[in-house]
Amino acid sequence: MSLPDADADPDPTDADLVTADDAAGADHGTADDAAGADHGTADDAAGADHGTADDAAADAPVDPAPGEVRIQPYGERAFLVDVAGLDEVRVLDAALRADPPPGTEDLVPAARTVLVRFAAGTPAGDIEQHVHAVGRRALTGGGPAHDTRSPEGAVRLGVHYDGPDLDEVAALTGLTRAEVVARHTGRDHVVAFGGFMPGFAYLTGVDPALHVPRRSSPRERVPAGSVALAGEFTAVYPAATPGGWRLIGRSDAVLFDAARAHPALLVPGARVRFVDLGDAP
Repeated sequence: MSLPDADADPDPTDADLVTADDAAGADHGTADDAAGADHGTADDAAGADHGTADDAAADAPVDPAPGEVRIQPYGERAFLVDVAGLDEVRVLDAALRADPPPGTEDLVPAARTVLVRFAAGTPAGDIEQHVHAVGRRALTGGGPAHDTRSPEGAVRLGVHYDGPDLDEVAALTGLTRAEVVARHTGRDHVVAFGGFMPGFAYLTGVDPALHVPRRSSPRERVPAGSVALAGEFTAVYPAATPGGWRLIGRSDAVLFDAARAHPALLVPGARVRFVDLGDAP
C-alpha cells in the first residue's frame, strides 16, 4: 500500500468544510463588524447630533432679565444697551438723557435697546461704567421714571377715520366702527422710538382692545398719511411705502420735512392725541 504524497492536497471535503466554516466565520465576522460599525456610526451620529443640539441650546442668546443692563460694543464709538423690554427702554432712555455720560453725542432708543454714541477720544470704559450705573439705578427704582423730552402738551393729529381696514378691525375686536374710533382718540399715545423710514414713529399706549395682528399679506403700497394699527403699536405712515399694518384712517399732517429745523414731527418721548375729523373733507 502506498502512502499519500506529503505534497498532495488534503481531503477536499475537509478542505471545503474548513473553507466554508472559515468563510462563514469571516462572513459573520464581517456582518457583525459591519453591524457594529453601523451601530457605532449611528450612535456616534446620534451622539454628535445630540451634542450639536445641546451645544446650540447652550449657545442660544438669553434675553436680559428685568432690571438687567447688558452692554456690548457697537463699532468704535458706540455701545448697544440691551434691556428686558420696551418699558425699560423708555426708563433707561429718560435716565440717560437726564444724566448723560460725558462725551455722548446721541441716544437712539428702539424696541429693546438704546444705542449710545459718543465722541472720538472719549474713554469707552468710562462711558460703559456710567451707562451701567445709571441704567441699574433707573431700572431698580432709583432713577427718573418720566421722559424729560415730553412736551407740555400733546401733538394733536387730525384723522379721517375711513381706512380700508376699519371694518376688519371692528370685526377682530368685537367693536363697532364708532367704538374703534372712540378708543383710538380717547387717550394720549407716546412715541416709543422711530424706525422703518424717516418720520415713522412707533406709538405706544394703544387701548388693549385695539391690539390686532398685522395683515397676513402686506400691501404693495400704503398711501402717505395712513393711520394704522399693529400689535401694541399705532402709527402714521409719513410717505407712500409697502406695509402690512391695518389702516383705519388718514391724516394730512406732514410727519417729516428735511427743510425744517427739526425734520421729524414725532420724536421719542412725545405725546400724541388723535382727533376725529368726522366727515370733514
